[in-house]
Amino acid sequence: MVTWTGGGSIDKALTVLEALAEHHRVTDIAAGTGLPKSTVHRILQSLVGWGFARTDGSGGYVPGPRILTLAGKVMSRFDPAQHADAALQSLRDRTGFTVHFAIRSGDEAVYVRKLEGLGPYQMASRVGMSMSLHSTAIGKAVLAQLRDTEVAAITSRTGLDRLTERTITEPGVLLSHLADVRRRGYSVDDEENEDGIRCVGAPVFDHTGAVMGGISVSGLAFEVASDDETLGAEVVSAARDVSAALGAPA
Repeated sequence: MVTWTGGGSIDKALTVLEALAEHHRVTDIAAGTGLPKSTVHRILQSLVGWGFARTDGSGGYVPGPRILTLAGKVMSRFDPAQHADAALQSLRDRTGFTVHFAIRSGDEAVYVRKLEGLGPYQMASRVGMSMSLHSTAIGKAVLAQLRDTEVAAITSRTGLDRLTERTITEPGVLLSHLADVRRRGYSVDDEENEDGIRCVGAPVFDHTGAVMGGISVSGLAFEVASDDETLGAEVVSAARDVSAALGAPA
């Protein structure tokens, strides 16, 4: 919850509106925001009039239907790739590698943004291309955020196709590998999806805190070390920035 630290009437109203996500009684909202109860009550009455809040029948208040209407209109125009762009460009400029952002779509992920690296070569990937989850850095970053039972259900549907000699094709090995990814915070595609290409990825979360996809840096295998913790930390930091841009809880 945001505590009011000064400002005009708009700041106060927005502070109370955000507090409605966690509290419904005037006393609790006042305590959480630091605003006087009289001010909170007055703002809530205005929010009710606008449809952004409603009474719950027991002396409290809850978010109103107009919030959902507004959210629906905003989300219909929401472009995750556009909101992520600043963090993705910063990551590309810092590392020099090709940067990808992909969103999970069922049992696979789809590239929604690609920034070519600064080297004299280009990756074969393209926006709109789908990818396997078990063999890619982004895919494994996503899988590592799921329960083992959900991972097992996905891989039973898709299979674990061998794309290179390094692709993980045994379910038990994959689950063990994902435990390492979870502990480390980032994933590595060690030439598992394409010979000669190594990628480092990290998960991206949506406004509910659920994993929605991931980002990665990709380069030629001799340029990207599989145990480069500094690069891994760079990708994790960028993924956090993307998640924050998409409204993920702090």
